[in-house]
Amino acid sequence: MEDWVHRALARWPNVPALYGWLALDRRGRWCIQGETISRPQIIDTLNSNYAADERGCWYFQNGPQRGYVTLARAPLLLRAEDDGSLWTHTGEAVSQIDAAYLDEGGGLWFATALGAAALHEQDLPWALEQMRIANKPVQEAALMAALALPSGSATPLVLHLGALRLPLTRLDENQAPAKLGFVRDPQPDQQSQVQSQTKH
Repeated sequence: MEDWVHRALARWPNVPALYGWLALDRRGRWCIQGETISRPQIIDTLNSNYAADERGCWYFQNGPQRGYVTLARAPLLLRAEDDGSLWTHTGEAVSQIDAAYLDEGGGLWFATALGAAALHEQDLPWALEQMRIANKPVQEAALMAALALPSGSATPLVLHLGALRLPLTRLDENQAPAKLGFVRDPQPDQQSQVQSQTKH
């Protein structure tokens, strides 16, 4: 978080959170009430003050107020660079990946030190080139067989990212939030609702 946010939190510690106005689409674009944000200054501020709470709900800290984010796919969307490195939509390099998953549509998911992440759909052809089965390139038939496996099954596919070798596990997209620990559509918890009602 930026310094001005910490100062605002110290000055106004109990500002009620907002829900339902800010979203992140499947390509890692910020949206306010359905409208895509295009101003670089606003995007930079959102990226710099984006975090998750203990429930796995992601939010933008706008001064003393949290604006919770509705996620179309994942909290973090990743893009691949020419050198094979992965970067989040917020501009952070992914330095640690603990597990990798393949969903029913061929999308890739990652458990990273930064949080749950999904690869941007435009980089899926690149990702296919990094996949191996028995140290050989993956053919279409092998990929289709892996996609047909039940969610939770180990696949024979391995994603090669530099020196990193990541076995791919099948994971249905609708099971990704529970498996990777995030909430797609944050809502006020009962405690915060009670506190809000007692103030009015």
